[in-house]
Amino acid sequence: MKKISYKIRMPKEAGWLLPGLQIKRWFGLIILGTVVALLGLCVIFNMKPVYFAVGMLKYIAVTVNQDLLGIILVLVGAYVFLMGWKNTNYSILDLTEERDQHALLESLYKRRKLNYGPKIVAVGGGTGLSTMLKGIKKLTNNITAVVTVGDDGGSSGRLRQEMGILPPGDIRNCIAALADDEDLVTKLFQYRFKVGDGLEGHSFGNLFLTALCSITGNMVRAVQESSKVLNIRGRVLPSTLDDMKLAAEMDDGSIVEGESNIPESGKKIKRLFTQPANCKPLPEVIKAIKEADLIILGPGSLYTSVIPNLLIKDISVAISKSKAKKIYVCNIMTQPGETTDYTAGDHVQAILDHAGCSHMMDAVLVNNSLPEELSPDYKNSNSYPVVVDTSVIKAKNIDIVSTRLYEENEQKYVRHSPQRLARAISYWYKKQLKNKNNKVDSDKLHKSKRIIKEI
Repeated sequence: MKKISYKIRMPKEAGWLLPGLQIKRWFGLIILGTVVALLGLCVIFNMKPVYFAVGMLKYIAVTVNQDLLGIILVLVGAYVFLMGWKNTNYSILDLTEERDQHALLESLYKRRKLNYGPKIVAVGGGTGLSTMLKGIKKLTNNITAVVTVGDDGGSSGRLRQEMGILPPGDIRNCIAALADDEDLVTKLFQYRFKVGDGLEGHSFGNLFLTALCSITGNMVRAVQESSKVLNIRGRVLPSTLDDMKLAAEMDDGSIVEGESNIPESGKKIKRLFTQPANCKPLPEVIKAIKEADLIILGPGSLYTSVIPNLLIKDISVAISKSKAKKIYVCNIMTQPGETTDYTAGDHVQAILDHAGCSHMMDAVLVNNSLPEELSPDYKNSNSYPVVVDTSVIKAKNIDIVSTRLYEENEQKYVRHSPQRLARAISYWYKKQLKNKNNKVDSDKLHKSKRIIKEI
């Protein structure tokens, strides 16, 4: 016998009754207040509301089927009230187009739901960090992006040198990545001027942040105000407010100064350090790390995006001591001038060496597949897929999470996919929580058996 299934479609207006919006409680309060107020008015004007209502109910009870009448009244009353309440709010918000109304409902529901997501701290910089933020902002609103401030090239470098501010480029990218929607304001924030004396090469967001920094007095306030404009999910924090510059000692003993110059030296990096040596972290960064449920390092350029944050000693110590789950997202391809011939194990070791602390990560997330054909530019620039040396990583008591993470563009370049990154990180994190809960239950069981045995 063939099974027949029926699909019941919920009216779009009923979406306002979905759980998690924290609206239904106010519906009830409004109804109660309305009834009490009307009752009071009836008493004031001597309308004897109770006697009148009882008389009407007696008459209706005799002439009309009570069950049917009750159902009709409830449905009509609920519909009229809901439509009135909804349109009142739309009038206040000046939302007249139907698509805007549904967008508001969807946005409200998502934001309420995501408010209960895990507290995530993402540490890095460059395009790698902003790419990941586009994915994990769909998991939670409780995101703190900790961004390196060592950039000295391009628009950021020019503004840093001319205006004496922290480089805004990586901060701008992260703010745009966390924006609620890729709307016109977000596109404006990322717009880069192609012509104009003094403007060419600058992005509007960099100039906006620079102006706000001058008005508010520091980059943190400027970032906060910019975040409000774009209505971002989470927050973006510079790792330090000090004028931090990067320098590297090469394997031949030479010193290369400046983030933009390090990859161009053509030499192998022995160690990275900052000038000044002891930069102070932003207090909000340390607080976020201490309160985090999950800490993510990377992805991004190893020596110019990820490690610079860890050279701030207090940040490394806070991550090491944190009870949060920690995962490092390894790059898909080696980066010429930074990680030539590096394996995944080499990436991990470089982080541990520069952080100077143990327990910087519980796991490494690596890509395990590639398209059949890659851009010839990779081979020409001596860039190859990062080899995963499993035994080396596991010897450090670090787990390996291996899955497909890449997405391919028309030029055959591979990049991290925001969606795949978010799914992989979320799956690993939930698995860790499940294992932790199982371990707690197992420990409780063993403890109970021991107590019973002793008795």
